Amino acid sequence: MKKTNRRNMIKHIATGSMALGALGALSAFDYGKNDMESSTSLKGNINHSVCRWTFDFLSLDELCKAVKQIGFSAIDLLTPTDWPTAQQYGIYSSMCYTAGEVSLTKGFNSPVYHDQLVKDYLEVIPLMVKAGYRNLICFSGNRNGMDDETGLKNCVTGLQKILPLAEKNGIVIQMELFNSKVDHKDYMCDKSAWGIELCKRLGSENFKLLYDIYHMQINEGDVIHTIRDHHQYFGHYHTAGVPGRHEINETQELYYPAIMNAIVETGYKGYVAQEFMSTGKTTADKIAALKDAVSRCDV
Repeated sequence: MKKTNRRNMIKHIATGSMALGALGALSAFDYGKNDMESSTSLKGNINHSVCRWTFDFLSLDELCKAVKQIGFSAIDLLTPTDWPTAQQYGIYSSMCYTAGEVSLTKGFNSPVYHDQLVKDYLEVIPLMVKAGYRNLICFSGNRNGMDDETGLKNCVTGLQKILPLAEKNGIVIQMELFNSKVDHKDYMCDKSAWGIELCKRLGSENFKLLYDIYHMQINEGDVIHTIRDHHQYFGHYHTAGVPGRHEINETQELYYPAIMNAIVETGYKGYVAQEFMSTGKTTADKIAALKDAVSRCDV
């Protein structure tokens, strides 16, 4: 299978063509219809999701059907142009992108990008409110020689321009933690301590960290301890196997049932999204891997 890269994928996200006609037709999403408590096949302690980009060999329609067949009802990393399709299948957008150009490397740590970022986020928040969505991803950007303190100050300055609207409308802005050893060289928000400090400086319940278990295992390890000690700063979780970002089965070093139990014990009620790249040779193999991953995380 041709290797898919999330950085390359998001370069192709719609840049301003927001399908406003279709969005205008969206009715508010009934969150309760997607709560995993309503599932008859899954336990309901974990709200399951899957990241769109890791299954981009399927159309969104096909992925929605596969998700429903497995027994959950959410997909991560959807743009406004994706929402009407997801709505048709009763799929919740558990983590949203803005409709503007999305970049992992050009983020809130650089004032050069603040004007465009603020514009994009202020435009999408009202659309999310109308559609009934809650989580909106953001990125620190790369260091490019910048020190941690300067990056923190710059992120605070930029994020404070969008947080009032997010707070007013119940939207949670979530900065993703990435590893800078393997996948995202030079990314600034590469350690939980740096992200937690940013949360503390912003002092808002509407700013959290997207704790990517795969990335943080690579950069710092001690995953369960970190979740138990700092869960109040984590608003969302992603999974993948280490090493390789493949299936979360016995081929890798993390034991996900124990990690999921630790998350449940914190009282977490948000989503856990699968973000692994399947090594399966056929579409059926890859969907089976997703079903297996959900089963392993369904504690």
